[in-house]
Amino acid sequence: MDVFVSWSGGKDCSLSLFRALNIGHNVRCVASMFTREVGRLYPHHLTLKVVEQQAEAIDIPLTANWTDGAGYTTNYIKMLQNFRKDGITGAVFGDVSLGNPDALEHRMWIERVCRAADMEPILPLWDEDRESIINDLIDSGFVSLIIAADNSKLGRSWLGRTLDRDLLDELKSLYVTSTDGKVGLYHTLTVDGPIFKKRLALGQQKVVFKECGLYDGKPTVSPFWYLEIDNCSLIDKPEYGEETALLSNSMV
Repeated sequence: MDVFVSWSGGKDCSLSLFRALNIGHNVRCVASMFTREVGRLYPHHLTLKVVEQQAEAIDIPLTANWTDGAGYTTNYIKMLQNFRKDGITGAVFGDVSLGNPDALEHRMWIERVCRAADMEPILPLWDEDRESIINDLIDSGFVSLIIAADNSKLGRSWLGRTLDRDLLDELKSLYVTSTDGKVGLYHTLTVDGPIFKKRLALGQQKVVFKECGLYDGKPTVSPFWYLEIDNCSLIDKPEYGEETALLSNSMV
């Protein structure tokens, strides 16, 4: 099936793209919807330039659209309808259901926008627990960095950390000791992996704090810390066993 992948730049869409390729789908493009009010892609707070370089690194075309919050769904349907006219019949989403209280509501939204474009929704991570997803991500060779963390559970110190097994163990420990069963919200940027022809190296960054942001036209509930990335570059992938610095020392 010819498909597109709904692209946020993070771990879940990266693994979903990888799985879609592995079962034989032809990924024609990745697609992102940027919010005009803030000039970024939420909830990952990425600029168009960074997402363009990420798409170049994986060597799959990017379709970037701009919308205001109120017109998000309408513009998303228009994008899907244009894809359908171009022969794309499947839409791949990286939604995770287990442990996500908003999962069913968002799946209903996915099915509604896909139905409006006569397109089949594909959710490779649905009904899979988060530990299994992260283990598969690590085993497959993906490198994802935390670029956003909520203030209530995690905080600024989590920014820039690599999602590896040590971090997974820490998340599991937080889950065990949590009084409400929640470990906190975070978002990632994938900088390398089996779908990457080149590796992303981050340039100038700064840490910013936002009381709220917009996602799908709605304000986020929890204040977030963000790693605001001004630029990045593409570098050749290191040979097995070599160490390559992913972050500069310019974080402030």
